[in-house]
Amino acid sequence: MKKKMVLRLTAAAVSALLIAGCFLSGCGKNKRVTAETAETTFGIDVARYQGTIDWKEVAGSGIDFAMIRVGYRGKTDGIIKADPNGRYNLQEASEAGIKIGAYFFSTAISEEEAKEEAAWMADVLAQYPITYPVVYDCEGFLETSSRQYEMSKQERTDAALAFLSEIERLGYEGMFYASKGDMELDNRWETSRIEEKYKIWVAQYPAEPYPATAASSYSQTHHMWQYSTTGSIPGISIPVDMNVAYFGYDGIEPAKDQTPPPEAEADVEAIMDFTPVSEAVTAKDETNLRSIPSQGEDSQVLDTLHNGEIAQRVAISSSGWSKILYEGQTYYAVSSYLTTDLSEKTKETQADDGIQTQFSPVNQTVTAKKLVNLRKLPSVEHEDAVVIAQLKHGDIAIRTGISENGWSKLEYNGQTCYAITSYLVLEGEEEETSEPTGTQSDGSSATVEIQTQFEPIQDQVTAKVEVNLRSIPSVEDPRCVVVATLKNGEYVTRTGINRDVGWSRVEYQGQILYCVSNYLSSEG
Repeated sequence: MKKKMVLRLTAAAVSALLIAGCFLSGCGKNKRVTAETAETTFGIDVARYQGTIDWKEVAGSGIDFAMIRVGYRGKTDGIIKADPNGRYNLQEASEAGIKIGAYFFSTAISEEEAKEEAAWMADVLAQYPITYPVVYDCEGFLETSSRQYEMSKQERTDAALAFLSEIERLGYEGMFYASKGDMELDNRWETSRIEEKYKIWVAQYPAEPYPATAASSYSQTHHMWQYSTTGSIPGISIPVDMNVAYFGYDGIEPAKDQTPPPEAEADVEAIMDFTPVSEAVTAKDETNLRSIPSQGEDSQVLDTLHNGEIAQRVAISSSGWSKILYEGQTYYAVSSYLTTDLSEKTKETQADDGIQTQFSPVNQTVTAKKLVNLRKLPSVEHEDAVVIAQLKHGDIAIRTGISENGWSKLEYNGQTCYAITSYLVLEGEEEETSEPTGTQSDGSSATVEIQTQFEPIQDQVTAKVEVNLRSIPSVEDPRCVVVATLKNGEYVTRTGINRDVGWSRVEYQGQILYCVSNYLSSEG
């Protein structure tokens, strides 16, 4: 009698054979190699607003997974667009060994559009190892400017279910994201229908985040909880959303398409809000021309522009940077070191009020992103800088000048007035909605985008006298909340500074807050 041969394989070998067998035999797209576990895992979610991420550092921080925004549909124009850093983040996170999932920001107004979004996502994701779910995220539908404004709760839910059904048909696990306030008791979504088939990711931010608050107060079924928008992770210089998932996986799922994806580069402008312009500029004296809009260690000085040498400015950002073309190359320069006065070194104009602000001439039709105060002077501190009007989204003003310190000069209803540039948008230009956000601790909806770029710094600072610590780097934005007041002699750690717009980022009692740099004094 012949002896039976016993073949013993390691788990890794079995997994490898399963993968090979699946792709060679052409098995269905729905087949998973990894299995879900009941462990609790911890992760982040990111989009272009986190800038260029050092994923190797992130991997060393101990997080288990990352949910990456890959694309979005325009809020008003309805066009599907890729997140500028989506492919780069997929590439780098997976190479660093982090388990990844993905999300799409939808403004679909029909089930057909939702299925189109799912197909677009599946096409992009095919060459990457997607282990965690693919998420449908839809926000801002109550805003009158949203193309979804007239949709009913049932219609929005039908679109979400169409996306999730299609993404699962294409071989990925679906999950639905929304705020506690929007989902609870089927408030703005028919959540009870969605949770019958798909995982739920809830956003709710308690005053004391996890682990001080052990669980979300969301009363319905949920599988992932976004508990903070102000997390601090090595490798990410900007606050990041933090999540806890009540599930994990026993490995990393292989890409469905084994063809290596094209190499993706980081979008150096991802965190910036550049506005296209076309104007000749020169240096006031001289300025460095850099490889990226940053003065950090990754920024290389490639050339120097001197006064009298002409470059073409093609875009300008309210964060204090200009994108220029010089001798056939693209560079970045600090806007305050440039001038459109090509005849001689520029002289700053000084008003009778003592405020010095230089404006580069432009002729642009603008409106407010949402709502902005129009002031008599370009200042929020000067006693004469009174609010003379408010510009709402859809109201039109003519911008006649733009300054390097973040102000625009406007003509509105026959008056000359001033507004903060970052709260304006060119007429017809879409205001993109950001990454997943949700409710505050009181259950109300909140979307807070921190778009100001901060140069990393590490020092101890105190107030010269006293200074307000704010939730976002603004004194004008109505969403800004004064969280605390720092007094002289109380020291905090400053982790970032923007020298062009004059804001500092500080850590205070476990929170990331912002204050005006001029009111601070460094230790020693």
